[in-house]
Amino acid sequence: MTTSVLFACNMNSVRSPMAAALLRLEADGAFTVDSAGVYEGGLDPFVEIVMGELGVAMQDHEPKTLSDVDLTKFDVIIALTPEAVIEARRLIPDAAIEFWDMENPSEERGGRDAIISAYKGVRDTLRVKLRRRFSQIYEKP
Repeated sequence: MTTSVLFACNMNSVRSPMAAALLRLEADGAFTVDSAGVYEGGLDPFVEIVMGELGVAMQDHEPKTLSDVDLTKFDVIIALTPEAVIEARRLIPDAAIEFWDMENPSEERGGRDAIISAYKGVRDTLRVKLRRRFSQIYEKP
């Protein structure tokens, strides 16, 4: 049974903190959840906007790298980029690693509305994937 989950992406600034915050929101303490990146970045302001729409505050997120985290404390690492899979496997070869290929919304080139839409798309895709992967917390009485 999964009780601890680490989400990993490249910079720990968009995809992995969104995924961790969404699972924390739904799990209501049922899981230990964290996020990290291959490299340390800063929280993206568009993440704060799209997560704020769900009532999720992100200002306490402190970006960190996979090297900053004790990877042995997690039942599963969910890597959201190919680079995160490679780095996690390098650091802990026997870890249970799942790969969810997630687009990088920060690569969106357009006006503010297009960028917000790209971030919402990633957020909503993560919500669907989390619902499927962790169905036990969504089916609680």
